[in-house]
Amino acid sequence: QVQLVESGGGLVQPGGSLRLSCTASGFTLGLYAIGWFRQAPGKEREGVSCISGGGGNTIYADSVKGRFTISRDNAKKTVYLQIDSLKPEDTAVYYCARGSRATWSITDTAAYTYWGRGTQVTVSS
Repeated sequence: QVQLVESGGGLVQPGGSLRLSCTASGFTLGLYAIGWFRQAPGKEREGVSCISGGGGNTIYADSVKGRFTISRDNAKKTVYLQIDSLKPEDTAVYYCARGSRATWSITDTAAYTYWGRGTQVTVSS
């Protein structure tokens, strides 16, 4: 069955960095785009970034451009989200997700069928 497992979250000071990982199983990772989303307490889930199956195309939310970098290693069945210059407003649970082979969006969360359980990122001094 399709599974996505996030890891790498934690407590970090403002200005710090984290690298989140999304490890996939149960399907051929290279055939699908993978999206990263986040949800802060009391807020709706928002799209952060998305990367195409081959890794050649990416999308970033305006709020994270220049600070977040998405990448993937299909041989390792893992998608990464490098987060630099962390801000307190980046505090959220971060999720990775997969939709169909046609899914290519960070705004249409309904297009994503499979979700991981998330990893908590807390930015605080």
